[in-house]
Amino acid sequence: SWYSSLKNVDPAEIAILFPYLGDSVRFSIMSRMEALGIPVRSHRPSRSLRDEAAVRSLLTLAALAHPQWKIIPEKYDVCNSFVQSIENMDLIRARLLTDIVYRTKDFSLSPFEIIEPKVQERLTAVFGGKYIQIREWIETYKKEDPLPLDHFLRRLFGEVLSQPGFGFHSDDDATTIAANLIESVQKFRWAMEPTVKQEQPVDIGKEYVTMLEEGVIAAQFLSAWAPADGNAVFIAPAYTFLMSNSPVRFQFWLDIGSSGWYERLSQPLTHPFVLSRQWTAGRIWTDEDETGANNAAIARLVKGLLCRCREKIYLGVTDLSESGYEQRGPLMRAFHKIYLAK
Repeated sequence: SWYSSLKNVDPAEIAILFPYLGDSVRFSIMSRMEALGIPVRSHRPSRSLRDEAAVRSLLTLAALAHPQWKIIPEKYDVCNSFVQSIENMDLIRARLLTDIVYRTKDFSLSPFEIIEPKVQERLTAVFGGKYIQIREWIETYKKEDPLPLDHFLRRLFGEVLSQPGFGFHSDDDATTIAANLIESVQKFRWAMEPTVKQEQPVDIGKEYVTMLEEGVIAAQFLSAWAPADGNAVFIAPAYTFLMSNSPVRFQFWLDIGSSGWYERLSQPLTHPFVLSRQWTAGRIWTDEDETGANNAAIARLVKGLLCRCREKIYLGVTDLSESGYEQRGPLMRAFHKIYLAK
């Protein structure tokens, strides 16, 4: 089988590719890989910072530490923050802890000691101890002069969340996301500070969080495109893998029946052909143009992937899409013809 044939292969020599990489698929594959003890990493440059669980966790803790912002986190976000921040904490205990200690009236955290002993035993002393450390750190910070948001996040990460027993200690993916968030906040502060008037003080940290939630801020990070030093399986959309330009021995093309391998995303305001300088003014984009462009794109994509595979390609076929519809895309039909011609 393919699994036994890859047992002695370095994880970095394997790439798992999709037309699109959704949250559920990404989580499912990465969880299974980690359960098998296989190191794995992923890269989705189109994903916004606000969609990352690690980012939401950090910003929730930031809101709790800055009550003057008057940004009230939802219970769901506080619960997610505990799951992300405390190593191995499950969702059930995190929700139980949130329901007891999170006070929505003044969006603060109550001491662990007020919890009934039976419930403390259910939460366990280990998780309770980590919660106490997080809460005490936040309460101590509240008594100090507020720091710029990027400085606050560096301190929180370095003094608490990156330590043994906390969620970011052994999670390389979450650590990278945290670094990207801090870089984004820092650049936002550098850009905003010269424009802030002293007579009208503005909390730049609060403005950053507000704009991020509104979807205004979305940054690209060059570090994410740099060659990885770790020995891990790479999971990414096919075009992202091509742009990284890192050949591997084995590739897995999953969901080859999807039309995403062939069709261009519908983006009328950024149409790459009609809005280019080479397009004839007044000419209408037709179905024939769309089909021709898609055919040329899938040909380039397949050629590019083949040129970056040294040994073997495995194809993954699914009859139904994530939405439950039957899939018979052009890439699957092409491989079907090749199979019948043998």
